[in-house]
Amino acid sequence: MFEIFYKFFILGCMSFGGPAAHIGYFRQAFVEKNKWLSDKDYGQLVALSQFLPGPGSSQVGFSIGYHRAGLSGAIAAFLGFTLPSVIVMLAIALMSQRFSDNTFFEGVVHGLKLLAVIVVADAVWGMFNNFCKQKTSVLLCTFTAIALLLMPSLYTQMLVLIFAALVGKYYLSATDEISLVPRTKIQLSWPPLIIFISLLISLPLFSHLNVQIKLFSDFFQAGSLVFGGGHVVLPLLEGLVGEQLSQDSFLTAYATAQAVPGPMFTLATFLGFELLPSSPVLGALLATLAVFLPGFLLILIVLKNWQALASNPSISGAMNGVNAAVVGLLLSALYQPVFQSAVINSIDMALVILGIYLLKSLKLPILLLVALYSFFGILFLY
Repeated sequence: MFEIFYKFFILGCMSFGGPAAHIGYFRQAFVEKNKWLSDKDYGQLVALSQFLPGPGSSQVGFSIGYHRAGLSGAIAAFLGFTLPSVIVMLAIALMSQRFSDNTFFEGVVHGLKLLAVIVVADAVWGMFNNFCKQKTSVLLCTFTAIALLLMPSLYTQMLVLIFAALVGKYYLSATDEISLVPRTKIQLSWPPLIIFISLLISLPLFSHLNVQIKLFSDFFQAGSLVFGGGHVVLPLLEGLVGEQLSQDSFLTAYATAQAVPGPMFTLATFLGFELLPSSPVLGALLATLAVFLPGFLLILIVLKNWQALASNPSISGAMNGVNAAVVGLLLSALYQPVFQSAVINSIDMALVILGIYLLKSLKLPILLLVALYSFFGILFLY
């Protein structure tokens, strides 16, 4: 368990760039380097996270931990990846300072954003080579990227993934590979399903009893409804608890969550701290747990069924189609928001090209690249 926690903790300390970059970091760490799972299994976990509400990249990390060591491994992965961001958000709330006003910090963050471009580009290239080997899968990847670039929205994302699954079912069924996979019965994961439904129904009914229950209820509802990642959780939370906090508090939490490593959902840490002034640390922890919990419960409900259904040729073909579409999804994310928010001038583009060389040809470790690009960010800022 400590190995899982430690590896995810290291990633949590340096995973700037949002969900798309996190997926790139995870792939490099656990598919390429440690070989905890295959590229195909990883692609399935990424595809699964796209269909469920919740923090997509954190769900992928949670699933990797589960794949490695069951529920305890999943919890260790979640704690390791999330803890650095929670600590930073708590520290910022305690000090009531904005890192965005610090020029030195801005330089570090900019350098790490450039590194995120490099990591995501590497992930797109690697996954393209693995999942887009047929003309149909290349077409699905291309169509998905174009659709999301022209019409970027949650609905577009869901529609293209459904379309890719239907196309894959009929044109990408890997019957030869699937015949080698032992068939397993579909098993409903009743405990997490019962917990999820019970909390979803009961929390609003009892939220009037005290502020802690209301806080947990509001953030649990937001976590249950968020498709599309951390950026979507902000308007949902603003609608749920907006009357209790100023606009400045929301914007501070949002800006800070983008500037720190790890999942953006930890903006709940800052907001929970502000919402429960009598016990701010408790409020921060309750809000953080509540916003992540629905997505993890849904993963536990579906994960066993997802793996069992993969032994069906039609389902396997559908998943192959979705995997191809996920590559297109990452390709569109590489441009917006990763590339657009990081590459501002020709120097930035030169550093991206240099980073791709250092990563792919010289195979420098990520930790060294983090230090190097933090230095570059500060150097060229001044």
